[in-house]
Amino acid sequence: MRAPHMVADVDTQLLKTFRAVAETGSISRAAARLGYTQSAVSRQIGVLETTLGRALLDRLPRGVALTEAGQALLPHAQAVLERLDAAGLELEDLDQLRRGRLRVGAFATAISTLVPQALARFRSQHPQVTTTLTEGRTPELLRRLDAGEADVVVVSTAEGHNLHEPRYQLHHLLDEPMMLAVPRNHRLARRRTVRLAEFTGEVFVVGSRTDDQSFLQARLPADSPPRADIVVTGWNAKWGCVAAGLGVALVPSLAVRGTPGDIALLRLHRQDEAVRQVFAAVRAGRTIAPPVAAFLPELGQVAAGLR
Repeated sequence: MRAPHMVADVDTQLLKTFRAVAETGSISRAAARLGYTQSAVSRQIGVLETTLGRALLDRLPRGVALTEAGQALLPHAQAVLERLDAAGLELEDLDQLRRGRLRVGAFATAISTLVPQALARFRSQHPQVTTTLTEGRTPELLRRLDAGEADVVVVSTAEGHNLHEPRYQLHHLLDEPMMLAVPRNHRLARRRTVRLAEFTGEVFVVGSRTDDQSFLQARLPADSPPRADIVVTGWNAKWGCVAAGLGVALVPSLAVRGTPGDIALLRLHRQDEAVRQVFAAVRAGRTIAPPVAAFLPELGQVAAGLR
């Protein structure tokens, strides 16, 4: 007699065949239900009995009857198969986006237009997927991605900042030119294109002491470093400072939509222009979950419309 642990070696297909025979009380009826020949069903029952080392059925002139061992096995076989069926349905739900989650992170200006539009399109197609959106700066977003706290993040490059690292898989969305915001009463507000050198000595409104420093330092005279005297977070605060005449600010194109009427946006001369690249990033070497795989094309389509 085989040891009890041999039950773990049983092929689930054999359990399905055994269940069909037990439920129909007949090898021929089980064969008809399963779409097999009677001999195939008999062989599978024989393999199962050999694996377990005991008879499971008594072959009678009219049908079959479960032995004591067969009666003991049947509820366990049913439970195993029901759990496998439930697992199959759950996996199918994940594949078909009838369940699941999508955790998105993005920098502030990407949330002004790009990401909300893409997320709205995704939710309209897959309302049963739970979605969350978190704002952050690019370094913070990448840390969240590394820690498994986000599934996909929308990030941007800054001058001298390289995102092309092996641990990230990047999907390029768009190239975002920078502009300059000035108050409407600024001496250069009526100009369409300006040189940054024309703003030597002026105060720049930034999000942190290091924001835009490398970009500005490379384009302003060496003896006139940029004055980042006003540090505020949030675009409403930046707009307010610029509109009040406290300074000027570099503005990525994605932020243009929220520009107040008392602020003028100026293009930078081609010798001063800078383009910020925007990417969707996921962890490299990881299987892309179905919600992320469905969300990335939505981001790409919205980004194409913004270019």
